[in-house]
Amino acid sequence: MERVDIMKTKERVSIIMPAYNSAAYISDSILSVIKQEFQDWHLYIIDDASTDDTSKIVASISDSDSRITYLCQLNNRGVATARNIGIEKCTGQYIAFLDSDDIWEPSKLKSQVSYLDQGYDVVCSHYALFINDPDNIIDVRTGPFRIDYSRMLRGNCIGNLTGIYNRRNLGKVIQKKCGHEDYLMWLELLSCSGYAICVQQVLARYRVSSNSLSANKLKAASWQWSIYRNHLKFNFIKSAYYLSCYGLNAVLKRW
Repeated sequence: MERVDIMKTKERVSIIMPAYNSAAYISDSILSVIKQEFQDWHLYIIDDASTDDTSKIVASISDSDSRITYLCQLNNRGVATARNIGIEKCTGQYIAFLDSDDIWEPSKLKSQVSYLDQGYDVVCSHYALFINDPDNIIDVRTGPFRIDYSRMLRGNCIGNLTGIYNRRNLGKVIQKKCGHEDYLMWLELLSCSGYAICVQQVLARYRVSSNSLSANKLKAASWQWSIYRNHLKFNFIKSAYYLSCYGLNAVLKRW
């Protein structure tokens, strides 16, 4: 992954939110940022050429909050490119991610920034899965308190909507346009930091839908294989070992 030079900090936390035809949910996502107990943030919304009312809804909120920057792309280029535009533009010491249909708990940033300020470079948390109504929780995804690079190779322990990292120490990491682009990004960050700390609380809620990119398990497994073989350059046996670990972890998550 390509790194980008660090720019002068203007906000403590930069939040990257890609959006595409998100009119139905994006207001809830933005409001969950505005309601954060930790308020020193800036939200970068990158509209990936939406054809619905996403821009109008964002404008109705951002007009009264200067901490929101709206960037609209003329052509649809995919979620990785949208996030990269936000990563390149942002200036915060810490970088976090929230998709336009997911939600943060009010204490999310406050809890994680406290760990970052103690010297940890990558922090994530538990998160809940919901369908339609954010209160309709169908599952909770958890992780160990300490997540090292070896553990991450066996399966993703960092939900992208929960992850935050210190770009002052690790630099900016650009996402490659591939399946599981966020997983590949967190792997590279952990290869630099050594490990991540997982706050043992549910600090975010992930919306599950039939349109979710990760809903197709066979496609997800093929993406995982591609990461091992094409990006990490593992040999066949090593790739097969980690893919089997990935499959086992996926089964255990849903047990």
